[in-house]
Amino acid sequence: MDELNRSGYWPLAVWLLPLVAALVLVFVPSRFSNVVRGIAGAAAVAMFLLSLYIFVAYQGSAGGIQFEKSWTWMENASVLGDNGIVLHVGVDGIAAPMVLLTGIVIMSGSIISWKIQYRNKDFYILLFVLVAGVFGTFVALDMFMFFFFYELAVIPMYLLIAVWGSTRKEYGAMKLTVMLVAGSVLIFIGIFAVFHRAGLGTFDLPVLWNLARQPNGPLDPTFQKIFFPFMAVGCGFLAGMWPFHTWSPDGHMAAPTAVSMLHAGVLMKLGAFGIIRLAIQLLPAGAEFWMPGVILLGTINALYGSFSALAQRDFKQMIGYSSVSHMGYVIIGLATMNLVGINGAVLQMFAHGVMTALFFAMVGALYDQAHTREMSVFGGLAGRMPLFSILFILAGLSGVGLPALAGFVAEFNIFVGAFRTYPVLGALAVTAAAVSAAYTFRMFALVFFGRFNPRWARLRDLQKTEIFGGVALAVWIVFLGVYPKPFTDRIVPSVRELPGVTDPTRQVERRVERSPQVPLAPCPPGPGCVPDGSRATSAR
Repeated sequence: MDELNRSGYWPLAVWLLPLVAALVLVFVPSRFSNVVRGIAGAAAVAMFLLSLYIFVAYQGSAGGIQFEKSWTWMENASVLGDNGIVLHVGVDGIAAPMVLLTGIVIMSGSIISWKIQYRNKDFYILLFVLVAGVFGTFVALDMFMFFFFYELAVIPMYLLIAVWGSTRKEYGAMKLTVMLVAGSVLIFIGIFAVFHRAGLGTFDLPVLWNLARQPNGPLDPTFQKIFFPFMAVGCGFLAGMWPFHTWSPDGHMAAPTAVSMLHAGVLMKLGAFGIIRLAIQLLPAGAEFWMPGVILLGTINALYGSFSALAQRDFKQMIGYSSVSHMGYVIIGLATMNLVGINGAVLQMFAHGVMTALFFAMVGALYDQAHTREMSVFGGLAGRMPLFSILFILAGLSGVGLPALAGFVAEFNIFVGAFRTYPVLGALAVTAAAVSAAYTFRMFALVFFGRFNPRWARLRDLQKTEIFGGVALAVWIVFLGVYPKPFTDRIVPSVRELPGVTDPTRQVERRVERSPQVPLAPCPPGPGCVPDGSRATSAR
């Protein structure tokens, strides 16, 4: 463990790298667009490799926070307290898959975005600033810095959508910004309420997490019950929690491809991650009190998102509402407050991240040629665009939970956890999964099969950059579905450490240990008995 702690510069490097890349691009003349693409692509690949290293090097068996390091930013900062604000970073088994997810999606999105011609330098600068905020949020262990990075990830979205977007881009960008800022206000109130009530003069999350577990401490159960909704609902805005989800489909409609990939693939996961860090870990008594209501909202998410997706005719609108539905599964898993459900929620955050990023990558590739996202005008594309069709259908099958794909592993755990705690709501969540199969297979029938529309005779299959970006995502859909052990080995120990989480597996083990061993009654002497008096098993 000492060696891991001495490697605390890795989390620092993973969020500094995109900032350095953005700074380098500032000094590249805009007319050198190929140089901009080369630097952006190389930086994105480096981000992926660094995030992969952090995931692989994290020792799941040791658990806890690893790669930990802290630097004081504002020491003795007057009203901010004796300890000031500290850049405290580290990674646990929940953050490690999220860091990897971010690396995968930014690599894929950056390469796919090479086709952007208009002000591509400015596009990549804003994109990398956004990614720096995402990485920083996942590795931050200081409450103030967590909020700083959280906002850094949200702010560039406005310009990325308003400048490089398409359908109703100004409206989508403004609606997204206003609603996410409203959520941030709630989080800000909760953060400073906790800071003031704790009275320690520190924003350090591990210190505050330990304080929150003390029944007679300053963060008493009544305080936690009051401020849990501020944290959970505030983060829920970004997670697409009903009824605060309406920014998401409109934002997806307007956003360029790479931004949609990061928006649904990673940014919405920041909201769910914030619920874990700021609501469950920081306010456990409030979580215990409010989780029945949270799981109800998650169930509405899943059902509303599925039925809304079923009514859509536009690719991006359908995928946007599908994301709302799948984030409902994440909220359900978190609200179960048991090991199986939360493990499934974290797996779903990763699975949905790569799945929906692949969806948007393929929709962007088709829109660039067809200039329409209306599903009903297509038909028979499986024969015309086989690689495109394979990758798109793979993402769809993962979304409906086909075994051996990432979505199945995640949703199975969520449903098992939900049935253990709230069986009725668990059954409704399964209903939402059935509806998701309906809209997914309807889309397959409309777009990929049936009679080919000669209007699209000039459509070509995927280009090299699109193949690279799509395959980079598809590999992880299959890998997680076939071999989830590297993920569960890291996630489960960290979930066990969350306050208030029940462990059904250990309860079963204890029941087995306490079960009396009933001896077999001896049989009368005869050919069916062995010498000790027990009944022999006859050979067939």
